[in-house]
Amino acid sequence: MLELKDVHVVHKARSGGLFSRDRVYALTAADLTVAPGETVGIVGESGCGKSTLARVLVGLQRPTSGNVLFRGRDLWGLNEAERRELVGSSVGMIFQDPSTALNRRLSVGQVLRDPLDVHRRGTPAQRDARVRELLDLVGLPAGAAGALPGQLSGGQRQRVAVARALALEPDLVVADEPTSALDVSVRAQILNLLLDLKERLGLALVFVSHDIQTVRRMSDRVVTMYLGRIVERTPARSVPLGARHPYTRALFSATPGLISPINPIPLVGAVPSATRPPSGCPFRTRCWRADDLCAAELPEATVEGDHLFHCHHPVAAGATDLELIQERA
Repeated sequence: MLELKDVHVVHKARSGGLFSRDRVYALTAADLTVAPGETVGIVGESGCGKSTLARVLVGLQRPTSGNVLFRGRDLWGLNEAERRELVGSSVGMIFQDPSTALNRRLSVGQVLRDPLDVHRRGTPAQRDARVRELLDLVGLPAGAAGALPGQLSGGQRQRVAVARALALEPDLVVADEPTSALDVSVRAQILNLLLDLKERLGLALVFVSHDIQTVRRMSDRVVTMYLGRIVERTPARSVPLGARHPYTRALFSATPGLISPINPIPLVGAVPSATRPPSGCPFRTRCWRADDLCAAELPEATVEGDHLFHCHHPVAAGATDLELIQERA
């Protein structure tokens, strides 16, 4: 359904002064596919390029180079009207903070009707009926149509955001940190809603989140990003013990569990600057396995079945966190 081929996004740095030539390498050599009905989870630390990748997927961010193909058509080879029609009617997006993603001056009914008006879907009566249908779909009462977003709770606002993303019956929904601005008690409701809608409507879903355990449980594949690069793509059933990239293993080792205690693999040092990424492997400055080869050469992709990773010295499949901690020591 959707494919990224060698996509790069480079921004001018804002903090280098008037004559600065610094560049921020927000996304580098990104290759990714999303199949119909598939859920792809995107994980990584803040600033690793997850949100940039999400914006590229829905056509909100034009790549500096590379191709974004939707159903075989290059989005940025189309004119604006063709791109709006193709992406706007087939891809929905749920943004991180519902309090800023919704126009607080418009009623909920107007928010949901807006995409129907822009794309001229049906008659006015059919659009009103669709608004009522969308509210019911996400578990909100019909009376919510007359409310302003500010009169709703955070969870209700996010349900409105989900309904808006589904207004045009898209085939793909991209959710960028859809629960990070919500209370813990509400997060499970929104996640269960997304899973239910995905199954009922046959959606493909790209789920971006810091909560990597949630990503693992919701996804068919897990994509790990570091400093603007995709460093590993692995089936969700294979993580964490089947993950081969040291960074993926470190991420999962630091995630608290409800039953078993955590054994975090320590990473020393801060994430390097995206304006001056290190030579060779971007993770080498924090990796306990790094050597001169890692500093000299960017690792090529290693493919093992449906598993891909970029690492000169991958972790052995099945190695436990305690074994890696001892190795790190």
